[in-house]
Amino acid sequence: HMVRIRQAKVDGIARSIPDLEVDDPDGDAKVLVLGWGSTFGPIGAGCRIVRGNGGKVAQAHLRHLNPFPANTGEVLKSYDRVIIPEMNLGQLALLIRAKYLVDAISHTKVQGKPFKAVELAAAIEDVISHV
Repeated sequence: HMVRIRQAKVDGIARSIPDLEVDDPDGDAKVLVLGWGSTFGPIGAGCRIVRGNGGKVAQAHLRHLNPFPANTGEVLKSYDRVIIPEMNLGQLALLIRAKYLVDAISHTKVQGKPFKAVELAAAIEDVISHV
């Protein structure tokens, strides 16, 4: 009983968290890049490169992980593909797959160095080319 009460409290917090905002300039992208933490800058720069090359890509950045913003599932399901770049072994991708049943593409890096915009742009363009 107490576990359910505690979970209800955490779920209730989601109502006070702002909705997940998506940067999709034309509103017709089929690929979403979802990030959190230190991937914010490289994802934004990588998406700008892709858009500069004529690609259509949306991006969103999570600031809250537990609970996720209330509209997260709705956002994820509105795209054909979701890429999640992470500076770890892909823990966010595992959570997203489990909670929302979205076949997220995990793009990880564990080298002690941040992502470079050009490497993310290449990964994004590769996914776009297969959608």
